Amino acid sequence: MIIKNEDKRRNVVIVDIETLVPENHLLRKIDSCINWNKIYEFVEDLYSPNMGRPSVDPVVLVKMVFLQHLYGLRSLRQTAENVSVNIAFRWFLGYDLIDKTPHFSTLSYNFKHRFSSEVFEKIFTWVLEEAINGGYVQPEVIFVDSTHIKANANSKKQMKKYIPAAVKAYEEQLYKEINEDRENHGRKTLNNESKRNEEQREVTASTTDPDSGLFHKGEHKKCFAYSAHTVCDQNNFILEVEVTPGNIHDSIVFDTVYDRVTSRLPDVKVVTVDAGYKTPWICKKIFDDNRIPSMPYKRPMTRKGNHPWQEYVYDEYYDCIICPEYQILNYATTNRNGYREYKSNPDICKNCPTRKKCTISRNCQKTVTRHIWHEYIERAEDVRHSPLGKETYSMRSQTIERVFADAKEKHGMRYTTFRGLAQVRNWVRLKFAAMNLKKLALRGHVCPLFYRFWAIFLIFQRKQAFSPT
Repeated sequence: MIIKNEDKRRNVVIVDIETLVPENHLLRKIDSCINWNKIYEFVEDLYSPNMGRPSVDPVVLVKMVFLQHLYGLRSLRQTAENVSVNIAFRWFLGYDLIDKTPHFSTLSYNFKHRFSSEVFEKIFTWVLEEAINGGYVQPEVIFVDSTHIKANANSKKQMKKYIPAAVKAYEEQLYKEINEDRENHGRKTLNNESKRNEEQREVTASTTDPDSGLFHKGEHKKCFAYSAHTVCDQNNFILEVEVTPGNIHDSIVFDTVYDRVTSRLPDVKVVTVDAGYKTPWICKKIFDDNRIPSMPYKRPMTRKGNHPWQEYVYDEYYDCIICPEYQILNYATTNRNGYREYKSNPDICKNCPTRKKCTISRNCQKTVTRHIWHEYIERAEDVRHSPLGKETYSMRSQTIERVFADAKEKHGMRYTTFRGLAQVRNWVRLKFAAMNLKKLALRGHVCPLFYRFWAIFLIFQRKQAFSPT
């Protein structure tokens, strides 16, 4: 057994901090993959031209926050403490071993009061554009999904309140086609304005963080949370993100993130989503843009023990539904949600031997609904059974789900300490920007020239496969 008796903690050594950081350290790769001076352009208007007390370099502040997200540190206070004792962190920020590092309050004040949401948006876009220009992004197939982030709110401190119902982006187009369909069937047109002003819904709100929403899905415990609606490509680069309260459905936010991504990357050919996005409008929007939706099977919400939904057959020529007992359900009306209602004859249904498996209504009448855009759902089903649909949907576990897993396990996105939608949105954008920066540094450091040629090869290889039919 060797006993170390000599204490060398007070020895004075002349050393260069450059030699203390390993050559293959992650921060070396990140520091060299982009031009950090670009940050000065983003924050130039936020600083006064008059001389005053010297401020902390904004590049240092941004780098410190990137360190927090890269290493999944809990708070800015913990980040500032780690910067002061970590040699690699000091090297990354440009400090030597004895320089005084910024206090956490300086860091917190700047990111809460000085830097606006526009700055965070520019930083996220800047890192993404560096990846796009480097040829690392493959936008032919994109993946859209959302994940919840636990809010900094006590689930027991809640209240009930009424809020206006969410206005759908396609509402005007839907009502236009609803009225056209009603006119074709000899029905009166609907007035949308009066109904829109009356629609409200009751929600459970937090008194601690009113911007969050009550989230409950599957086996998850009820909690106040935010939802990060995210889009990524085949290489797991995050292309867009939108943060909403946790009680907002995925399909409502789809238009926002989809339009942003396709305007920036028009080469998108296939849009891969889960069952929550399988709505008539989303299918119609993607097909009308000459793109292909890749969607899974969505189990119909029918009563247990009833006839299977596929036994109710739609006859397009006569515009009617044929029930399992070969009786006809005629068109009745088209409701405000865009569904055509087909109703049976109660006199016939009274004596039907399988009526209990069909309807339990008191008037013995069965109603079957079919959306006016249902044909797009059927086209999406054809894609689901195709080789392209099976291949692209199977990639979700290695792409968008992997992004969420890494964000929560490695980068601390399981819960947030911030309150308010604006603060959480900025926090998520910086976190995803740090994740993109890490991928950019690792891929560019390994073999940038080979990877660019490989990306171009894949684009040409899949060009024919992703052409819409």
